[in-house]
Amino acid sequence: MPQRVPTPDPDAAALYALRRSQRGGMRETGLEGVRAALEALPHPAELPKMAEIRDREIPCAHGMLPIRVYSPAAEAELPAIVYLHGGGMVMGSNHSYEPFARAIAEYTGHRVFAVEYHLAPEHPPPGQVDDAWAATEWVAAHASELGVLPDRITVAGDSAGGTLAALVALRARDRGGPRLFCQILMYGGLDRDLGADSVRELADAPGLTRDDIVYLHELARAGRPGPVGADEIPAYAEDLGGLPPAIIAVGELDPLRDWSERYAARLRDAGVQTTLTRYPGVGHGFLMQLYHLARGRQALAEIAGVLRAKTAHTLPW
Repeated sequence: MPQRVPTPDPDAAALYALRRSQRGGMRETGLEGVRAALEALPHPAELPKMAEIRDREIPCAHGMLPIRVYSPAAEAELPAIVYLHGGGMVMGSNHSYEPFARAIAEYTGHRVFAVEYHLAPEHPPPGQVDDAWAATEWVAAHASELGVLPDRITVAGDSAGGTLAALVALRARDRGGPRLFCQILMYGGLDRDLGADSVRELADAPGLTRDDIVYLHELARAGRPGPVGADEIPAYAEDLGGLPPAIIAVGELDPLRDWSERYAARLRDAGVQTTLTRYPGVGHGFLMQLYHLARGRQALAEIAGVLRAKTAHTLPW
């Protein structure tokens, strides 16, 4: 059987063509430019309605850490998701990712805690995972006050946020808790292998190129030596056993695709219940673009369906 040639979905192709016409690569645009462009993206006219949205701040190593809490229903106790946004560790905020955070709350029925972690290079790695860990510990420690079911706390993230979610899951295992319910890793930067087939074959992919990947890594570390351990790169962890169940989603046209799929295989081989889905016709960031992409809506509905099933029928892991 001849190998399928990946092509974008029609709505994805239109979006990618528009984005390419509006700007060049990230290196050409520069850090302040890509930050400004992300923050300037208009929110959809109709965002999912929430029963309550509340802004909190908690202490962290860098001062105070903003957390925005999205409650899709008024129930006193709900399962929770600690959500970590994307942006290569160097851009993004609770404002720019609000449409996606709201959608996660609506689709899953979970109370979502969106973490506005401090960005690199002003706060170099592993400062971002330190913030993510502080937020997760805070949600677990204050579950009753926050209206959270303490045994139903999931950590989730897209792109760089997927990296952070995986790192939080590893820390929770290695530091004796909190015991997380699930980890949702959406096209995370889980590795640094630039020789992976998907990175080479999709070097000029829409939404994220190989040079974008390299540039974001350079920015985050501000010229310092590269990461050397699993405190920054999940794939560097020698043992993936004893981690919470994983839901992993990746786009067919994403240069980071192999990183997610290899990590999923390692989780499976380590005995971790793992759901992996490769979505055809879309590239990096497609879930955040769910208001424009049908495949993004389908993917979030499927992720939410798996998580709801796990929540309704809990099993030990």
